[in-house]
Parts: sequence; structure tokens; C-alpha cells
Amino acid sequence: MKEIYLDNSATTQTFPEVREKMMQTMAEDFGNPSSMHRKGMDAEQYIRCAKKQIARSLKVEEKEIFFTSGGTESNNLAIIGTAMANRRAGKHLITSAIEHPSVSETMRYLEEQGFTVTYLPVDALGRVSVDALVDAVTPETILVSIMAVNNEIGTREPIEEIGPKIKEKNPSCLFHVDAVQGFGKYVYRPKAAKIDLLSVSAHKIHGPKGVGFLYVQDGVKIRPIVFGGEQQKGLRSGTENVPGIAGLGTAVEEIYRDHESRIDHLYACKERLVQGLRQLPDVTVNGPEGREGAPHVVSASFGGVRSEVLLHALEEKGIYVSAGSACSSNHPGLSSTLVSIGLPKRLLESTLRFSMSIFTTEKEIDETLAELEALLPFLRRFTRK
Repeated sequence: MKEIYLDNSATTQTFPEVREKMMQTMAEDFGNPSSMHRKGMDAEQYIRCAKKQIARSLKVEEKEIFFTSGGTESNNLAIIGTAMANRRAGKHLITSAIEHPSVSETMRYLEEQGFTVTYLPVDALGRVSVDALVDAVTPETILVSIMAVNNEIGTREPIEEIGPKIKEKNPSCLFHVDAVQGFGKYVYRPKAAKIDLLSVSAHKIHGPKGVGFLYVQDGVKIRPIVFGGEQQKGLRSGTENVPGIAGLGTAVEEIYRDHESRIDHLYACKERLVQGLRQLPDVTVNGPEGREGAPHVVSASFGGVRSEVLLHALEEKGIYVSAGSACSSNHPGLSSTLVSIGLPKRLLESTLRFSMSIFTTEKEIDETLAELEALLPFLRRFTRK
């Protein structure tokens, strides 16, 4: 049975070039990059190369790139690290109501440490009001954290507009962007957008799991949350994951190759899926339409069918989708994103996320739509009234 993988917001298959680079570091250049001999220096070259590749993609300095274990650690380091380093200037933080758990749960932790957090509401499409955000900024605000792209419904937040306006209101306030779902889909320029910290995860861009990076603008006060051997200027101690870092650097280089044509392809697949879903009875597409939203994410609610039932029915046909964020699917309760955009109660537990990659084909979209058309009437027949 042929598989159709439409859960790319959870993770992606690695590029062949990434696998080759990682195998080289594990089989040949396996030294510890902190070692002073040639084997260690050979390993260190992979780290330097990855920094160059990432810095080039963002138009920033290599010294502003710090490697982590992924998006969750990057977000934790950005938020906790800057909050603790700047708490004498104020204890007020701002975020949105639809952030990834690695941001929202971190904010709740800081509330327990005596910080005050403002959670901004969003509109029906999941967008934060820039005016409301700016109004919430006070002289006590030390950090604003807003995601670039929502991981469940694909909303693109106006981060390029937010950064400069924050700085106008409070020049010392830091701006963090969780770009885990946006990096590789959009081009980011932190300096121009007044972004002080930016988080990225490798496995969302066809790189390996367990590695990511945090951009920290030079001069930003930030404390480590991992202590040890003083690697990476002491901000993130621990022997660097050389195979992962080498794979990440390669993935960054590959994801921006032929970028415009690849994004056009993603939008074509997205539009085909959305149009097909709208022709099915009692199906609601959530989030922004067309190029107003991210090119790879489609959220749809299927009235009269529980999401996990439909998910497993599709799985039996070799089609893999998600019932929401992979990082929150093991936790009971309803999606904060779907609740925040005002999705009707009857649809909150009937929503699936379809997320595509550059390897997705329009034929796969058509086959998925055909299976949905056949499955929905059958499943609804057995739904409890």
C-alpha cells in the first residue's frame, strides 16, 4: 500500500543530502569538537560551516547563532534566559493565546516565578492585533514572544510590523519569534524586522530531529538554562551534536534552493486541497485562505465525525494526517488555537490538520480527497446522535 504523508508540520523526511552529510560525520569525522587534536578540529569545521549557512540565510553574524536540541529548547532558552537576565528592568511579558506549548507553558512557569504575562487574544483567523499588542507594552515590558506561523491553522502573524512598533513604544523591550513553522517557507531578516531572538527546529525543514538553533542578536542580555563545559560561549553548554548540526546546516541550504518555485508548488497543493474539501458536505476549512496563510498547513473540521476516528480511518488507507499539534496531542483538553478563533463547540473535536512538504504531489492530494469522500458518509452513519 502506497503511503501519503500529510503530517509535515509534525516532522519531515530528511533530504538525501542531509543524510549523507550526517553519515560522514558519524563514520569519518566523529571527533569531539572541543578536542584540540586534528580529529576534534575536523569536527569543529562542521559546526563552523553550519553557522555560516544559517547566518547567510538570515543575513546575520555567525556569532549570533547558538545550537540547541530543537525548537522547544530554543524557545525555553529565549524566554527564560532573557526574562531572568532582564528582570531588574521589569517583570512583564507579552505573548498570544495561540502559541506553541513550548512558549505558553514556559510563560506559565515564569508566572510562578513572579512575572506577569499578558496573553493577547486573536481574531477568527488567528491573527494578533498589532494595535492591541502595542497598547499592552509598558515601561515594565521586557519581552514580547509571538510565533511567525501558527502550527495548527497556518496563520501568519505580522512579525515584520510588530518588531519596529514594539521598539518605538519601548526601545529596551526584546522581541522573540518562534519561527519553527515559518522558517523555510518564508525568508526572515531579523535585523530589518527588529527581531532580537528567533527559534528554528531542523526536523521541520527536512533536517534531523533533536537539533535546532536560536538566533540571539549581539548584545542581548540572556542567561543560560543549561550549565556545564562552557561550550557556545557558555550560553548552551554540552558537547555539540555534530551530526545533527551538520545536517541542520545542510537542510537550511537545501530548503532555500529554488525557493520561490517550491513555495508556488506548495500553494498549488494547498489550493487543490482546500477547494476539494469545500465540495464535501459539512466540512469547514479553518484559518486564512490562499497566500494570506502559510503554504503548507490546512485545518479542516468534519461535522459529525470525531477527529481521531477519521484520522485512523485515513491511516488504514495509508494516509497520515494530524489531529492537531504533535507536541500537545498527548495532553487531554481542547486545542487553545481552535478555541481562541471561536470554532463552534461541535467542531472542536472534529478537526484534522493536513500539512504538506515540497515532496507532496497534487496526485496525492486528489487521492486523499477521494478517500475522504468515500469515508465520511460511512463514518457519519455510526456517529452517536
